[in-house]
Amino acid sequence: MEFMNGSLTVLSNIDMHTIIFEFPPANSIQYIRLESDGHLRLYDFNDYSVWTMVADLFNMDNIMDNCDYPTVCGPYGICDNGQCTCPTGTLGNYFKPVDNRRAELGCYAVTNITCQDVNNHLLLDLNNVSYFNNIDSVEFNATDEETCKKACLRDCKCKASLFQSNNGNSSVGTCLALPEVYSLQNNKPDAHFKSSAYIKVQVVPPPSVPSPPSSSKVGLRAILGSTFGALLFMLTLVSIYLVCLRRHQEAQDEDIIEQLPGMPNRFTFEELRAATENFVKILGKGGFGTVFEGKWGDERIAVKRLDNVGHGKKDFLAEVETIGSIHHINLVRMIGFCADKLNRLLVYEYMCNGSLDQWIYCQDGRVPLDWPSRFKIIIDIAKGLSYLHDDCRQKIVHFDFKPENILLDENFNAKVSDFGLSKLIDRDISRVMTKMRGTPGYLAPEWLTAIVTEKVDVYSFGVVVMEILSGRRNLDDSQNEENRHLIKLLEEKFKSNGLSDLIDKNIFDVELYKKKIVDVMKLAMWCLQWDSIRRPSMLMVVMVLEGAMEVETSLDYNFVSSIPLITNLPGIGDQSVPLVASVLSGPR
Repeated sequence: MEFMNGSLTVLSNIDMHTIIFEFPPANSIQYIRLESDGHLRLYDFNDYSVWTMVADLFNMDNIMDNCDYPTVCGPYGICDNGQCTCPTGTLGNYFKPVDNRRAELGCYAVTNITCQDVNNHLLLDLNNVSYFNNIDSVEFNATDEETCKKACLRDCKCKASLFQSNNGNSSVGTCLALPEVYSLQNNKPDAHFKSSAYIKVQVVPPPSVPSPPSSSKVGLRAILGSTFGALLFMLTLVSIYLVCLRRHQEAQDEDIIEQLPGMPNRFTFEELRAATENFVKILGKGGFGTVFEGKWGDERIAVKRLDNVGHGKKDFLAEVETIGSIHHINLVRMIGFCADKLNRLLVYEYMCNGSLDQWIYCQDGRVPLDWPSRFKIIIDIAKGLSYLHDDCRQKIVHFDFKPENILLDENFNAKVSDFGLSKLIDRDISRVMTKMRGTPGYLAPEWLTAIVTEKVDVYSFGVVVMEILSGRRNLDDSQNEENRHLIKLLEEKFKSNGLSDLIDKNIFDVELYKKKIVDVMKLAMWCLQWDSIRRPSMLMVVMVLEGAMEVETSLDYNFVSSIPLITNLPGIGDQSVPLVASVLSGPR
């Protein structure tokens, strides 16, 4: 691979062809990454201080189509014009989709292949089907189709074989064996090229038909009958033992729940189904589940049903204990949970005025908030973040702090939600390395290195404060070009002594509060320092808002133009301290 003069030259190891990608010279920092799904993507650090994908290089100029990637349809999936299906045969369906609603996850074998049952192996013939590549394949010494199939049946490691012929003749060609099967692809029939795949499956042998009894076999049948009876008795005992063992394990889980101190209420799945009227009214959706409105007794509740949790019951309960033990007036309160078989649900207090974004952007014709209400909300969310950072047993970093994750009660008291999707960090660890997460427009610049601290929340807090003061989003495509990026505009307005131009004109009696609003803008600028060390802690932010401390005056006012030297791109570099991940999440 060679990169020069705005082009990238790649020598393909498969067919030794040279591929040249042409793209315009970079206006800022760029990097190219070959990702786990097989795509080669170009990323650019844009004017909004976030990494965005500029191009999917293999898709340019039709070099590869959607079916040419290794995991486009998952294991054993067959791709045809971007559609995924499972292999089928004339003798039955030997594969089923992993998820009927998500065909791209691939297929699994109904009966697992075992080397002890080679006599029950057979091959599914798939004509005009090829593989995404031949790199990991092994070439068999077989030049005709039948010999190729037999060679795969003899080799237990062979999961599938491919026969390819350039002249369409099944007697002359190349035979390849696959030790693992990823995505396959359908090909259009071609008179000059033939590619067939043979997928190994295991069949369950039919029960044998007994022959008529004879006098010479009576004694043998009696012996076999008694042996079978003893074996059946042993299997029954084992089954009873396994059932008792499972019930004992469930009882231990119940004991664990009873022994955990401070656990919130436990609900059954049926109780929450009834409370939400069968999960009808959706309040919102997040990355890990959907939130439904419900009622428990006289209290309205928000029920979040988690999807694809991937955690065991003990891990889930440990996280419930952690999040359930956090009590603060400015954090959304967890009322209870459900851990019923595979169902994982969380129950939170209901916040009748919804999320902050609906009010500061004046969505749905809502009345704009006055300045005292906005200032009270800023103090509330600062206290909520300060509690997560400084007053919990483990430091909790939110990582996705934005107006959508700030909820308002009937009195417009603000509470931070979705902090359960954060990271729990031991207090003796100063910084950690993790994958980039969060929302564009609220990401701190240190995400470029993937080495972060709780100061990423401080930066996001600064962005949210500016949105509250200006009544607009940080990244707003409805604005003209020079005004799209609020934080970049803040930098320019400070240098031209025009900070008051950014104040939301919808604030009632704005002239009366102008000096106070500008003072809070200066606090936001302290939080937006490019160097995370120069940002205040959230405790210091609370002290400034309450008048017990002054804003730092020696600040760097280049919020978006000071692009540092990047030595670690996301996913690259030395590993750091492992994190304790949590998947629990408050309602959105």
